[in-house]
Amino acid sequence: MENTQDIEKLAIDTVRILSADAVQKANSGHPGTAMALAPMGHVLWSKALNYNPKNPDWANRDRFILSCGHACMLQYSFLYLTGYDLSLDDIKNFRQLNSKTAGHPEYGLAPGIDVTTGPLGQGFANGVGFAIAQKHLAARYNKPGYDLFNYHVYAIVSDGDMMEGVTSEAASLAGHLELGNIIYLYDDNHISIEGATDITFNEDVSARFRSYGWHVQDLPDVNDTHALELALVNAKAEAQKPSLIRVRSLIAYGSPNKSGTAGSHGSPLGADEIKLVKEFFGFDPDKSFNVPDDVLKYYHDKGARGGASEEKWNKLFADYKKEYPELAAEYETAFKGDLPEGWLDKLPVFKGSDPKMATRQASGKVLNAIAASLPNLIGGAADLAPSTETNLKGFDSFTSENRSGRNFHFGIREHAMGSALNGMALTKGLLPFGATFLMFSEYMRPPIRLAAIMKVSPIFVYTHDSIGLGEDGTTHQPVEQLASLRSIPNVTTIRPADANESAHAWRVAIQKKDGPTILVFTRQGLPILDQDKYGKAENLEKGAYILSEASKNPDLILIATGSEVALIMDAQVKLEAEGISTRVVSMPSWELFEKQDAAYKESVFPKAYRKRLAVEMASPMGWHKYTTDEGDMLGMTTFGESAPADDLYKHFGFTVDNVIKRAKALL
Repeated sequence: MENTQDIEKLAIDTVRILSADAVQKANSGHPGTAMALAPMGHVLWSKALNYNPKNPDWANRDRFILSCGHACMLQYSFLYLTGYDLSLDDIKNFRQLNSKTAGHPEYGLAPGIDVTTGPLGQGFANGVGFAIAQKHLAARYNKPGYDLFNYHVYAIVSDGDMMEGVTSEAASLAGHLELGNIIYLYDDNHISIEGATDITFNEDVSARFRSYGWHVQDLPDVNDTHALELALVNAKAEAQKPSLIRVRSLIAYGSPNKSGTAGSHGSPLGADEIKLVKEFFGFDPDKSFNVPDDVLKYYHDKGARGGASEEKWNKLFADYKKEYPELAAEYETAFKGDLPEGWLDKLPVFKGSDPKMATRQASGKVLNAIAASLPNLIGGAADLAPSTETNLKGFDSFTSENRSGRNFHFGIREHAMGSALNGMALTKGLLPFGATFLMFSEYMRPPIRLAAIMKVSPIFVYTHDSIGLGEDGTTHQPVEQLASLRSIPNVTTIRPADANESAHAWRVAIQKKDGPTILVFTRQGLPILDQDKYGKAENLEKGAYILSEASKNPDLILIATGSEVALIMDAQVKLEAEGISTRVVSMPSWELFEKQDAAYKESVFPKAYRKRLAVEMASPMGWHKYTTDEGDMLGMTTFGESAPADDLYKHFGFTVDNVIKRAKALL
């Protein structure tokens, strides 16, 4: 027992010093939290977590989230020590260009990072998505004797996480859904960048989480590893309630002059202080990145246990495959990111003779046409399923009693919905979507951005996309949202013009594997463009296409997205009647168009034809690239107004007569 305690103490202290050394060498970072939480990390990686360093993507591994991503040297240290493909040189290269060890943990950059964290609160909320995904997979695939998916979601969260609003949203949702597979360790160190947290934050966090329906334990000292281990056992035994373990720590523990102070939060300790830390823990003050061989072996042995765990799971799955071949094949297809055969045949085709249809309604018809063929397509709305048309008819809701449900009720928690979708999307085998009004994409900007950074593919569905929603007025009418969403790298924004384009928008979104897709739909009814007479809606995949060609070499090119395409089609008829040869281009997605080759781009927008008018009920920002300096853009340069949609169209100039007037002005 004494020898065990000695090696564990040496191991914990090694992590403290390794973390401090890396931050010092980088001359940048957050050493204090990593130093303080080394005992917590030790208990997690040596005793609690089920993982395999040789296969970081093992399906039934426990997920770990460092929601306070600034303390990433803690996670990097344990990934290196337990045998992941991360070297001591990677640790030394912390925060440097092209390093695996970025300034905050990044999914896909270093093995063993389950989610990109850094913006506080996001990791906390991502974990709720991870937990939902585990429950759903278990409900669909687990069978008696085959407990395939029984992993837990662990996270370390901070005071900063607890202050963020998204945490409250996500915690409320997790408590309501009784996600007992969540185990979060709250580092209650009372320090933030500005100083002691009591200058802004003195609430009873434990009472708050109990009110959310969480199981809460309070520990007075992070250095009591036995108490930590017991608390984790208790949390794992609590199957109904999500667990929060509140742990008191001393930031920069072991630093004689900076422990317990904000000075150790976001800055290196300094060379002199590092030496004092090493002396405090009995290490050679003149040696850096000193990892004793017996510590490395100790943690390698702990990590190696995961290979046997995965091997046992693989055998279980092999037996499952024999007994439930169809379910096993379904899961394997989904896990690989492939799509089942025949699902594309279910995409509806709408006729030009059909009545007008809002693209949100068309979207709902598409979802329900393909849902049975895509069993891993799951999602819901932030209390707006009837308005966004995102309810999967004939399927149950996901609740605390029914984990197999495919309809999710996120409540009026748009921010948490977006973050949970990211956790669901990071779970291989699922295709998640979430919906609200386009105006409320503002609440979801952090998870959209993080999905783009991680290159994961949740589908964000936004309806009521313009002043066309009418009487709700300026607060609900999006103006600047399309421009700002298009400005985010690696996001594909699609605003279809009619029902058939909506079907192909869903096709593109479901097939996309390297970033999020934003689908933008109308509230108001739109004519269905005749597929036999005009350009095929399947061309939506190219981002822009010639919908209606000019009678001869075009004098003018009209360009629009969404509901405004019908407007410029009507304008084309009158312009052609007046002898003005006019091409109409539907441009549902800038991002998809930019991926096309130069020859295709030239075919749609020939350099010789620079008289172009774009029409979109949104900010004109960015359109100049396509309209050229000889063109123009009819858009929104003010907020909207509260009035019926038709009155707004006239007031802001979105009429056939005004389009013709603006077009003639160009000529």
